[in-house]
Amino acid sequence: MFGFKSKTEDKPDERGNAAQSGFFKRLREKLNRGDSWLTYDLANLLPAGRIDDTVLDELETRLITADVGVETTNRILDELRRKVARKELADLNALLDALRSSLLDILRPTQRPLAIERSAAPFAILVVGVNGAGKTTTIGKLARLLKQHGLKVMLAAGDTFRAAAVEQLQIWGERNDVTVIAQAAGADPAAVVFDALQAAKARRIDVLLADTAGRLHTQSNLMDELKKVKRVMARVDERAPHEVLLVLDASQGQNALQQARLFNEALGVTGIVLTKLDGTAKGGIVFAIASQLQLPIRYIGIGESAEDFAEFEPVAFVDALLKREE
Repeated sequence: MFGFKSKTEDKPDERGNAAQSGFFKRLREKLNRGDSWLTYDLANLLPAGRIDDTVLDELETRLITADVGVETTNRILDELRRKVARKELADLNALLDALRSSLLDILRPTQRPLAIERSAAPFAILVVGVNGAGKTTTIGKLARLLKQHGLKVMLAAGDTFRAAAVEQLQIWGERNDVTVIAQAAGADPAAVVFDALQAAKARRIDVLLADTAGRLHTQSNLMDELKKVKRVMARVDERAPHEVLLVLDASQGQNALQQARLFNEALGVTGIVLTKLDGTAKGGIVFAIASQLQLPIRYIGIGESAEDFAEFEPVAFVDALLKREE
């Protein structure tokens, strides 16, 4: 197995990866405009420094309005209330430490980096999601990352309906110096991906990244077409696709959670990419998805440039949210 391994220690920058450290520094800035939205000004709510219901109710409100969701918020707050009842939280610092621990407990199980199985070459990744989530851009950024790890990559232009989709993918292909397999506009997406997988096998490609047209998760006929693509891939390799990577727009909030549920039911999602965490999103949806679906979060994106894309690291993410220094 080939994988992108991450440490789980509380100081992820000790890996010596300056680029990764810089990424999460930018993430802190983009999740929080100034102080941490989650913990800002909580000290003013503490009567005589004691933790009481007023503080916990305020935390609850902030979590829910940041798209963490009621169910996941209750999970976090129930644990904090139990600790208050046992008098384990003496002051604000103890509360924030307990909050950090709770958030990490939710996210740590999702830290399962994408592992490329060399023996499966071509390792086929089917990239899916709704319109506007950022699938094609994600494919371009992921292709760049895979190449940096010494892998031979090919792209399949399976989005044959959107006029600019093939052109956009070809631009990413040229930028990363990787081959793009495409057909005429309106071609059968399953046929495009089938041909690409065969070509990748013949050319001894390590990883095939297959783009697909945006699918509204509520339109069953379009979801059926994705199922067809998946079936056709299995004709070339019965294990393909080896990864079904769902791209979600983090700014969609709880709607992104619903998308994840329905795509998972239809296709068996094996990994998630969360994009647009630099927008209006506060990052709360990450916890909702982790808590309720337990699907691996492979990568997150915080901008348009290739450098604004990185493997998901729970410790760095939570510390960025709480505005903690690395």
